[in-house]
Amino acid sequence: MKKVIKLAEAWLFELVKGIGKLFLNPLLYWAVILVVLSGISRVKKERSNFGIKVFDVFAEWQNTWRISLVSGLVVSVVCLGLGVIFSYETVILLSLVSIVLSVALKFTYLSPSYTIGITFLLLLFIPLLTDEIPFIHGNDLFSAVNFTGLALLLGLLLLVEGIQVNHVNRNESFPELVMSKRGKWVGQHHLKKMSIIPFFVLIPSGAITPFASFWPTISIGADSYSILLVPFLLGFDHIVKGHAPYQVKRKLATSIGMLGVLVLLLAVGSLFITWLSLTAVIIAILGREYIRYKHQVYDNKSNPYFHMEKNGLKVLGVIPGSPADQVGVLTGETIYKVNGQRVNQVADFYRALQTSGAYFKMDVIDDGGEIRFVQHAFYQHDHHELGILFAKEKYRLSERKRNKDSNVKQE
Repeated sequence: MKKVIKLAEAWLFELVKGIGKLFLNPLLYWAVILVVLSGISRVKKERSNFGIKVFDVFAEWQNTWRISLVSGLVVSVVCLGLGVIFSYETVILLSLVSIVLSVALKFTYLSPSYTIGITFLLLLFIPLLTDEIPFIHGNDLFSAVNFTGLALLLGLLLLVEGIQVNHVNRNESFPELVMSKRGKWVGQHHLKKMSIIPFFVLIPSGAITPFASFWPTISIGADSYSILLVPFLLGFDHIVKGHAPYQVKRKLATSIGMLGVLVLLLAVGSLFITWLSLTAVIIAILGREYIRYKHQVYDNKSNPYFHMEKNGLKVLGVIPGSPADQVGVLTGETIYKVNGQRVNQVADFYRALQTSGAYFKMDVIDDGGEIRFVQHAFYQHDHHELGILFAKEKYRLSERKRNKDSNVKQE
């Protein structure tokens, strides 16, 4: 009984220390800086495109915490249950690689395929390079590397990435305006999110000792261990122009999930055949790059999805909390009538709204081609387009034209 109590005290002590060490990891602070700077950059683009801030600065981070915490708990159980041990150097290098890959304020390469994959390859080749440098010959800084553990972690976090992609709500992707090949303004979306996955791993040297002969399963030769809470930065950014974003996200999520399963199976196999861990990492990097390339080719083959139509106005985006959001208007739907009047141009939409009194009503064509009717109170402070964004000329360009025309008239 005393032995069990002593073991529990050691685990609790190391657990508290591991949580405290989280705040020594520079990646935690970089994640906050990254989401703020990228959010500010996006808001500037939204104001240029639509004349208004569409999403909050922290929107890339919102609605990710539940999945992050649950998946972090699952990864922690797997890592601690199997006894997956990583050196401090491995964790530090992973953090530095994540920072370098996102220093341009992009989330594209924050997939675990790239962050863990590149870390794996660096850890594999750094010892070979240092042996050729005389003044650091014999350096064993990166000699204790758990390649099987990294491959296992890569597979698990790829599954988490697939879940995060699929979890992006329909009105949460980020709209913007671009010029088409035909010289017309069309809309496109960024399927983009960033999250921190906090999970516990074992680190060599500490108060925790093996409690069974089979534990730890994936070790690097240490006799005692401590616990470290690791913040893993996960992100993605896919541009969607030729299709509805909610349709594309399902295909992307499925492909990423299948890749994660394959990598995870190879990682488990590396417990028995060591070189399978390298195979898993190569497949993860090439597979994720192929998924990204395949999506680009698939999307570019289609005509722009968000463009002016003859049968209503396609909804490019909906401002959160706006009247349109409250009545359930969704990105990709079509506004057919406003207050009983057919609308095919944004100017028609605005004129029809001016005829309303205390309420407005709209005929909306949904994904199945069916028309549904929505209505809502219309208040004076509401956005003049009810919070609905359309594919039209950029606000900043329109503003310049209006100012120019005004100056010409004055002259």
